[in-house]
Amino acid sequence: MSSCRMCPRECGADREVSVGYCGAKARPNIALGALHMWEEPHISGSRGSGAVFFSGCNLGCVFCQNNSINHSLAGPELDESAFADMLLRIQAAGAHNVNLVSPAPFADFLTRAIPLAKDRGLSIPIVYNTNSYEKAGELKRLNGLVDIYLPDLKYVTEGIAQKYSRAADYFRFASRAIDEMFAQCGNIALDDDGMAIRGVTIRHLVLPGSVDESRRVIDYVSSHFPKDISFSLMGQYVPNGPGLPKPLNRPLTRAEYRRAIDHTIQCGLTNVLIQKLCSATLDYTPDFNGSLI
Repeated sequence: MSSCRMCPRECGADREVSVGYCGAKARPNIALGALHMWEEPHISGSRGSGAVFFSGCNLGCVFCQNNSINHSLAGPELDESAFADMLLRIQAAGAHNVNLVSPAPFADFLTRAIPLAKDRGLSIPIVYNTNSYEKAGELKRLNGLVDIYLPDLKYVTEGIAQKYSRAADYFRFASRAIDEMFAQCGNIALDDDGMAIRGVTIRHLVLPGSVDESRRVIDYVSSHFPKDISFSLMGQYVPNGPGLPKPLNRPLTRAEYRRAIDHTIQCGLTNVLIQKLCSATLDYTPDFNGSLI
């Protein structure tokens, strides 16, 4: 990783000795490893998802709820063996799955660490929880290692993607990345208890003042994937931190979220997860204190 080109940024950093655009080195710093109860019901279930929050992110979302870790080295640095052992502790704690949150800068690392964990007895599903600003070619290396993909599809329009996440080419890369995820794992498959065992759930966060962009995302999903694609339409936006531009400095309104929900119905999507707006609170953001299960 002497000249990193893993993600669309292609920053060229030598991540063995310094950080890339993402703020990460070659080996991951883990901001938190813990049971997490606040994902989609088919991910968290009754026992929780074993969330592993990686420090570092290759986007620059001005509204990020995890901004304390998104371009940092928060938490202990782990090698492949220590990481594999943590996944086994997650399994022993009763988690339904291992949930890798913001793993994109570490795809190469994961191709070594996940097989090691499986060799040591890891048997619960691996969830890859991503912003989708990734190269499809890098995701191909994870084929057979990841069971469930949980990708965001944030934007379609270049101008909004640049304004809010500093990535005008977001949709070009994210759409191809999600295609690769779907090719690997297909639509979501559930066990008898309603828990995901394989497949893809696409997520979209509705932003204040951006329902038209949400409609564009929904239009794309409904025309490009089967109508029963698992689609999580999130209404949990919370203004986080000072200096946010309008309209991101206010909560999402009930009327805005309702318009987005109505559009999924009009487009014929049949497997849509929606939220109660009481979930729009920072109370569900973990304390990223570097503790590992």
